[in-house]
Amino acid sequence: MHRIYIKSRLLIVALFCTVALAACESAFLRNDLEVIKSRGELVLITRNNESCYFEAAHGPAGFEYELAKLFANHLNLRIRTLLVEDEAQMVEALLQGKGDIIAAGAPFGRPAARMVALGPGYLDVNAQVVGRRGGPAVTGAKDLLQTPLWVTGSSAGFDRLKGLKEEYADLRWQTLSEYSSEEMLQLVWNQSVPLTIVESNTMAMNRRFYPELVVHFTVGETQKLRWAMNPSNKQLQRAVLQWFEMTSTQEAIASLVSHYYSHLEGFDYVDLTRYRRRIFDRLPKYQTYFEEAASRNGLDWQLVAAMAYQESHWNPLAVSFTGVRGIMMITADTAKTLGLKDRLVEKEAIYAGTRYLAQLHRLVGDQVPEPDRTLMALAAYNLGFGHLKDVRELTAELGKSPNSWSAVREVLPLLQKKKYYQKLPHGYARGNEAVRYVDRIRTYHKILNMAMAPEGLKNFGG
Repeated sequence: MHRIYIKSRLLIVALFCTVALAACESAFLRNDLEVIKSRGELVLITRNNESCYFEAAHGPAGFEYELAKLFANHLNLRIRTLLVEDEAQMVEALLQGKGDIIAAGAPFGRPAARMVALGPGYLDVNAQVVGRRGGPAVTGAKDLLQTPLWVTGSSAGFDRLKGLKEEYADLRWQTLSEYSSEEMLQLVWNQSVPLTIVESNTMAMNRRFYPELVVHFTVGETQKLRWAMNPSNKQLQRAVLQWFEMTSTQEAIASLVSHYYSHLEGFDYVDLTRYRRRIFDRLPKYQTYFEEAASRNGLDWQLVAAMAYQESHWNPLAVSFTGVRGIMMITADTAKTLGLKDRLVEKEAIYAGTRYLAQLHRLVGDQVPEPDRTLMALAAYNLGFGHLKDVRELTAELGKSPNSWSAVREVLPLLQKKKYYQKLPHGYARGNEAVRYVDRIRTYHKILNMAMAPEGLKNFGG
């Protein structure tokens, strides 16, 4: 059970010698930050997942990647990623000079933390014991004595388990070091293992994919995510510390937290379970129409399909109390503008609604980077472009960026307050509803991405 942990500790000890040698040699090297600047790039060691780094439709993305890219921009450097999944191997790559910063997306355990220089904390996370609905009834650490626990090879996770074992000597666990935290959640979801422990940020990112998962309780104290650097790189450490202390950096972190996590709030087990079912029993009837319409208009068909689900739950006969109709819930005026004669004809409605979304996307303008531009176009589909224009102008007046979706998202609810809307050209609008609208589409879109990926249909039960 502990063989992998012992092996990891031996590797950490071996690396300690490397650090000591590097520290001695550093005195003979020139300024480490200047060395990094001379090569023109900052090398980020990170993991390949949604919390850290992944290839999105608009290019590289991920909370950790985008935060490190902001720091690289601050230094006028390019950023390059080195993807490493194992913590000990991350530390090894750092100390061998293969990278400059580790952004692991999880706390470092004590053995690893002793080998590196840790930067300021920037995101609170908790270790959560996760199971499946209908699985073992677990309310506290004592219950783990009766139920097998399966974990990854994270040294921070081992630290927490060792702390529990001091209180519960009979506590046992099984380690699957070849699996990531995300894969452990899938194993729990498909009932291959009963329980696991993951960080709260990982659970937040993945819970929408597996709505049957439940958080039983939190283990240990709240910890912070931190970057790790080579202890000999004193100038880099100083630059990182100074950058994190800047007000603009704290604002950027808040913006990234909003972008990556805010739309995951308001988890709805019933709705997401129903949505997953309808991916297989409703979507196939209309998928070709979504694909053709999106292709004609330069859009992602899965995004259009996700928007249509938010509008009508893929019901071509849907009618709202305000008179919008059809699978894309188009108003009578918009239908007339688009040349749509019958909003209840599925193919024509999908083509028209997709064309309208593409028009809104063009109106937002290419000065807004992706994915913010697309998210604003979605908000305009819900609110109307006039209200989107109003809220972007109001966002600028309040000293925030009108080209940032997270800033616009924060200001949208003010369209319901008399103090603000009475001064706007288009007046009152249900800004809170627009926020929820875009948030839910983002969730539906990501779930659909996963369902349509290789092996996705099998994993999702299709």
